[in-house]
Amino acid sequence: GNRKKVDELSGGKLAYVWLPNTGGGGYTEFNRYYFAQKDKKGAIIDERFNHGGSIADYIVDLLSRKLLGYFNNPIGDKQPFTAPNAGIWGPKVMIVNEMAGSGGDMLPFMFKLRKIGPVVGTTTWGGLVGIWDVPPFIDNGSMTAPRGGFYNLQGQWDVENKGVAPDIEVEQDAKAVIEGHDPQLEKAVATGMELLKTEEVILKPQPADPIRVLRAKKDN
Repeated sequence: GNRKKVDELSGGKLAYVWLPNTGGGGYTEFNRYYFAQKDKKGAIIDERFNHGGSIADYIVDLLSRKLLGYFNNPIGDKQPFTAPNAGIWGPKVMIVNEMAGSGGDMLPFMFKLRKIGPVVGTTTWGGLVGIWDVPPFIDNGSMTAPRGGFYNLQGQWDVENKGVAPDIEVEQDAKAVIEGHDPQLEKAVATGMELLKTEEVILKPQPADPIRVLRAKKDN
């Protein structure tokens, strides 16, 4: 589906990762599909319809990783090992929509705060509020209530009832969707390809073999 479309539109240069939530399923999807595409030059992170679960700082930490160096590989294709060992080092674009909320609000908020890349789509739902310590009823039913509101580093309430606005606003035009297009996805790919012109990370080849043992010069 979308992964194939991104591959076609980008000429195989961009990875596509969908995050359905920020709970167990979302973490599984991320680990399965992000690292499996570490040979790509950049990534599209699609969190549309993300219904939350937890605060996905783990995912944001991995997306913000920078390439720090290499270890040479003298066998096979001689592709160097990277440090950190796995990641996509080029530009990243996130897609959001109005159906992403709670942890799905917090994910693009942190993505923007860490300046990982541009966000494309429509403003998220704005339902970021914490719920925890919910005791079960005697009949195994339960009830939840908002418990923890989020405030930002400036000491101001944030995100709840406001959402996270995209850097590039793109509506899902009904006519285009009926015709088989995904305007938000297509704009994200175009944005990623444009960023590759200036932000592509090309792995350095192995330098000449080092001289690890210095030989004493002969006296004349």
